[in-house]
Amino acid sequence: MRFLSFHCAFFKYNVKNKSRSKIIETLSDDNREGELDNCLVLFITVEQRDENNPNIIPNSIIEIEKIGKQLKITNIVILSFAHLFGKLSSPEFSLNSLKQIEEILIKKGFKTLRPPFGWFNEIELKAKGHPLSRISRLIE
Repeated sequence: MRFLSFHCAFFKYNVKNKSRSKIIETLSDDNREGELDNCLVLFITVEQRDENNPNIIPNSIIEIEKIGKQLKITNIVILSFAHLFGKLSSPEFSLNSLKQIEEILIKKGFKTLRPPFGWFNEIELKAKGHPLSRISRLIE
């Protein structure tokens, strides 16, 4: 799993078009658009090698919590992003992984926002400009 994170003053999304994914989450009034202030925006790529790693979700949570603690924030955006140069996992595994990350973070007291899987979104964000405002991680 790989992710890019941006500490943002705000993040907004609005669903525009279906992607070519075999998995398309159903749209509703609750997930068609959303926004979150003072948040960590995670652009996450779930990789094929992650499918055989039982520690991938726990290890990703550790890293997300570590960054959140450093930034003193509890708002997290979980965004599927299949463009970080790894060999992609199956769409089913990817969606399941993102849902697991979301569920665990919610149980740990984080407020989350996860745009629906399988859609192209118009996004608007305002990234902050401090030394920890942009971080990348390779989770193993």
